[in-house]
Amino acid sequence: MSFQNADLCDQFDADVRVVSPMFRSFGGKSAFHGPIATLKVFEDNSLVRTALEGAGNGRVLVIDGGGSMRCAMVGDQLAVLAVNNGWAGIVVYGCIRDAKAIGHMPVGVFALDTHPRKSVKKGAGDADIPVTFGGVTFTPGEHLYADEDGVIVASRALS
Repeated sequence: MSFQNADLCDQFDADVRVVSPMFRSFGGKSAFHGPIATLKVFEDNSLVRTALEGAGNGRVLVIDGGGSMRCAMVGDQLAVLAVNNGWAGIVVYGCIRDAKAIGHMPVGVFALDTHPRKSVKKGAGDADIPVTFGGVTFTPGEHLYADEDGVIVASRALS
């Protein structure tokens, strides 16, 4: 499905929630969409690896990293898992690293910024729960659309 978020907002205005502008695009795909899977973690990306090792089935992994700017939640190895396991994209309320390598991969990756430091690995966090940032609550199973104009969320697939 080809889409533009501006057109989706025009057509489905009452059905979409627009995330506050905050993200930069780092992946090789600047536009992506799919059903939402969520993680709530803070400076620990163990659950990110676990999620991306599973079948993505065209979903988008939304990671509420608490907006931390002190370490990266996703790097090139995790992005490779996303590509190999069929994830449409990753949205990180936090940082990524290995931006140059990720920029050449066929996956969408939006994040606040980059940081060279890796996270800790303690296995802390929650999966498949509603998470809120950027003025929007992301609920597993809802649909996320990301492109050059930003990120929007809808309770159903838009077509």
